Amino acid sequence: MNQFLQNIMGMGGMTEQVIATDLLISAKSGVRNYAFALTEVATPEVRAALREQLRAAIETHEAVSNFMIDKGYYHPHSLAEQLQVDLTAAQTASDLAQK
Repeated sequence: MNQFLQNIMGMGGMTEQVIATDLLISAKSGVRNYAFALTEVATPEVRAALREQLRAAIETHEAVSNFMIDKGYYHPHSLAEQLQVDLTAAQTASDLAQK
Protein backbone atom coordinates (compact mmCIF):
# COMPACT_ATOMS: atom_id res chain seq x y z
CA MET A 1 0.00 0.00 0.00
CA ASN A 2 1.41 3.40 -0.90
CA GLN A 3 2.03 6.15 1.63
CA PHE A 4 -0.89 8.28 0.43
CA LEU A 5 -3.41 5.50 1.06
CA GLN A 6 -1.88 4.81 4.44
CA ASN A 7 -2.28 8.48 5.35
CA ILE A 8 -5.92 8.49 4.25
CA MET A 9 -6.65 5.38 6.29
CA GLY A 10 -5.29 7.18 9.35
CA MET A 11 -7.76 10.03 8.97
CA GLY A 12 -10.32 8.44 11.30
CA GLY A 13 -13.51 10.52 11.53
CA MET A 14 -12.28 12.92 8.88
CA THR A 15 -13.08 10.33 6.20
CA GLU A 16 -16.76 10.41 7.19
CA GLN A 17 -16.78 14.20 6.87
CA VAL A 18 -15.14 14.07 3.44
CA ILE A 19 -17.63 11.48 2.18
CA ALA A 20 -20.60 13.41 3.58
CA THR A 21 -19.35 16.66 2.05
CA ASP A 22 -18.93 14.99 -1.34
CA LEU A 23 -22.44 13.55 -1.07
CA LEU A 24 -23.86 16.97 -0.15
CA ILE A 25 -22.15 18.59 -3.14
CA SER A 26 -23.51 15.85 -5.40
CA ALA A 27 -27.02 16.26 -3.99
CA LYS A 28 -26.89 20.02 -4.60
CA SER A 29 -25.74 19.40 -8.15
CA GLY A 30 -28.58 16.94 -8.69
CA VAL A 31 -31.16 19.45 -7.48
CA ARG A 32 -29.76 22.10 -9.81
CA ASN A 33 -29.63 19.73 -12.79
CA TYR A 34 -33.17 18.40 -12.31
CA ALA A 35 -34.54 21.93 -11.93
CA PHE A 36 -32.79 22.99 -15.12
CA ALA A 37 -34.01 19.91 -16.98
CA LEU A 38 -37.58 20.66 -15.88
CA THR A 39 -37.44 24.00 -17.67
CA GLU A 40 -36.35 22.34 -20.91
CA VAL A 41 -38.74 19.38 -21.25
CA ALA A 42 -41.81 19.54 -23.44
CA THR A 43 -43.96 16.54 -22.48
CA PRO A 44 -46.10 16.26 -19.35
CA GLU A 45 -44.97 12.67 -18.72
CA VAL A 46 -41.29 13.55 -18.68
CA ARG A 47 -42.02 16.68 -16.64
CA ALA A 48 -43.80 14.56 -14.01
CA ALA A 49 -40.90 12.11 -13.87
CA LEU A 50 -38.39 14.93 -13.45
CA ARG A 51 -40.49 16.53 -10.71
CA GLU A 52 -40.42 13.25 -8.80
CA GLN A 53 -36.65 12.99 -9.24
CA LEU A 54 -36.25 16.61 -8.12
CA ARG A 55 -38.32 15.89 -5.01
CA ALA A 56 -36.12 12.89 -4.20
CA ALA A 57 -32.95 14.94 -4.76
CA ILE A 58 -34.21 17.66 -2.41
CA GLU A 59 -35.02 15.03 0.24
CA THR A 60 -31.52 13.56 -0.15
CA HIS A 61 -29.99 17.01 0.23
CA GLU A 62 -32.03 17.59 3.39
CA ALA A 63 -31.04 14.25 4.89
CA VAL A 64 -27.34 14.74 4.20
CA SER A 65 -27.47 18.34 5.45
CA ASN A 66 -29.15 17.28 8.69
CA PHE A 67 -26.61 14.49 9.19
CA MET A 68 -23.73 16.91 8.69
CA ILE A 69 -25.27 19.52 11.00
CA ASP A 70 -25.81 16.88 13.71
CA LYS A 71 -22.18 15.74 13.38
CA GLY A 72 -20.85 19.32 13.47
CA TYR A 73 -19.45 19.14 9.92
CA TYR A 74 -21.78 21.76 8.45
CA HIS A 75 -22.88 25.09 9.94
CA PRO A 76 -25.18 26.74 7.37
CA HIS A 77 -26.35 29.42 9.83
CA SER A 78 -22.94 30.46 11.17
CA LEU A 79 -20.33 31.67 8.74
CA ALA A 80 -17.67 31.87 11.45
CA GLU A 81 -18.21 28.27 12.57
CA GLN A 82 -18.28 26.99 8.99
CA LEU A 83 -15.12 28.89 8.17
CA GLN A 84 -13.36 27.19 11.09
CA VAL A 85 -14.52 23.74 9.95
CA ASP A 86 -13.35 24.47 6.39
CA LEU A 87 -9.98 25.78 7.54
CA THR A 88 -9.42 22.69 9.69
CA ALA A 89 -10.33 20.41 6.78
CA ALA A 90 -8.01 22.32 4.44
CA GLN A 91 -5.15 22.10 6.94
CA THR A 92 -5.71 18.36 7.35
CA ALA A 93 -5.68 17.88 3.57
CA SER A 94 -2.49 19.93 3.31
CA ASP A 95 -0.85 17.89 6.08
CA LEU A 96 -1.80 14.64 4.29
CA ALA A 97 -0.27 15.82 1.04
CA GLN A 98 3.01 16.57 2.76
CA LYS A 99 3.35 13.15 4.44
